[in-house]
Amino acid sequence: MMQWNKLLTRQRLGKPRPEKPEDARTSFQRDYDRLVFSSPFRRLKDKTQVFSLAKNDYIRTRLIHSLEVSCVGRSLGTIVGYEIKERHRLDEFTASDFGDIVAAACLAHDIGNPPFGHAGEDAIRSGFKSWHETVKEQLIDHEKVDLEFFEGNAQGFRILTRLEMQARTGGMQLTCPTLATFTKYPRELLISEEILNNYKGKSAKKYGFFQAEKNLFATVADTVGLIRRSPEVAWWSRHPLAFLVEAADDISYHIVDLEDGYRMGYISFKKAKKLLNEIAKSPNLEKNAHTKEEQIKFLRAVAINNLVQEVATIFLDHEQELLAGTFDSDLISLTSYAETLNCIQSKTRKKVFNHPEVVGIQVAGYEVIGHLFAEFVNANLYSTEKGKLLKLILPKEYCLGDNESSYGKILKITDYISGMTDSYATTLFQELKGISLR
Repeated sequence: MMQWNKLLTRQRLGKPRPEKPEDARTSFQRDYDRLVFSSPFRRLKDKTQVFSLAKNDYIRTRLIHSLEVSCVGRSLGTIVGYEIKERHRLDEFTASDFGDIVAAACLAHDIGNPPFGHAGEDAIRSGFKSWHETVKEQLIDHEKVDLEFFEGNAQGFRILTRLEMQARTGGMQLTCPTLATFTKYPRELLISEEILNNYKGKSAKKYGFFQAEKNLFATVADTVGLIRRSPEVAWWSRHPLAFLVEAADDISYHIVDLEDGYRMGYISFKKAKKLLNEIAKSPNLEKNAHTKEEQIKFLRAVAINNLVQEVATIFLDHEQELLAGTFDSDLISLTSYAETLNCIQSKTRKKVFNHPEVVGIQVAGYEVIGHLFAEFVNANLYSTEKGKLLKLILPKEYCLGDNESSYGKILKITDYISGMTDSYATTLFQELKGISLR
C-alpha cells in the first residue's frame, strides 16, 4: 500500500533532503509559482487547444485551457484532501496541500505539447519513421521507439526535470509529489505486447518519460513510494492524485470544447444547451442568464461543479484501491453523467474536430512541423552546406557536437520543435520555404 505521508513528501527532485515548511508559501505553492513564471508555460498562449490561430478572441488557447484545468484540479484536490486528512490524521498537511499539488500538476499537464496539438505529435513521429535507416541503426531499441512514437507527456516530464534550469539536477526541481501527480502514464514505452495485453488499466495507454529521463522518474517514484508493476521494466502505478489531474482535464475539455464549438458556430445553441443541462440540471436557467451566451456560460459552470462533486466522491470511495495500485480507471467514466459525456465527445468530434476548417489547419500544421523537423535533424546529423546555414538559425543550446549520440542530436531537435508556438513555427516554415522573407 502507498502511504499518504510519503506521497505528500516535500522532497524536491535534485535536492538532498525534504524542504522545510515556510510560513509565506508552501512547497507545493512554490511549484505552482515556478510553473507560472516558466517560459514553456508562457508559450502555451500560442499553442493549439482545438482551434489553431483562431481569430475569435473568446476561444481558448492551450494556456487558458491549462489554467482552467488547474482551477478544476485545485477544487478536486482540496475536497478530497479534507476527508483524507481526517481519515489518516495527517496533521503535517492541510487540505489545500492536496489541492495545490493537483493544481500545479494540472497547470503543467500540456506543457510538452508541440505546436498544432496532436497533428504536431504525428508529424514528429512520421518524420522519424521515414528517416534514413543508417541513422536508425545507430540507435538502440529503446531510443528508437522513443522517437518513432514521440509523446507530448514524456516531453513534458523532460521539460520539467531537465530542459528548464538545465544547470541543475532535476531541472525546475519541483517536488516529487507534483512530478508524480503530473505523470499520468508512469511507464517507459518499450514494454512487450504480451505484458501490455494482459493489463487493461488506463495508465498503460501511453508512456510518460523518454529513456533519457527514465532514471529521473525512477527517483521520483521511489521518493513518493509508487508501487512498481514489474521488476523487469520501468513501470509503476499512478500516484493517486494523478487520477484527479486526469479527471480535471477530462471535465474541462468535454464541457469547454462544447462551449467553444457553440461560440465558433459549429454546434447549435439548442444542442449545446440540451447537452449541458443534462449535467447542470438547472430548471430556472432563464432567471440566471438572459442571452444565449450567458445561458451557455452558466450551464458550463454548473455542469463543471456537479462533475467535480461527483468525481471527488468516487475518488474517496475508491481510496483504498487507489493506494493499493489496483484501481486504474478514469474517474469520469464512473459518474452518473458518463453517457452524456460520451454524447458530448461524439458531438464535438463530429461537428468540431472533423470540421473542414479545423482539419485544414491540422493538415497545414502537419506539413509545417514535419518539414521543420526534417530540415533541422538533417542539419544536426549531417555536415552539408544547407545544414551549416540552418545551424546558424538553430539556437546554440540545440546544436550538439560531433561526439554527441544520434539519439541526443535528434532529441534536441524534438526539444526545439516541440517548444515552438504555432505562430513561430508557421513563420519559420514560410521563411525556409521562401514564402516570406524578413
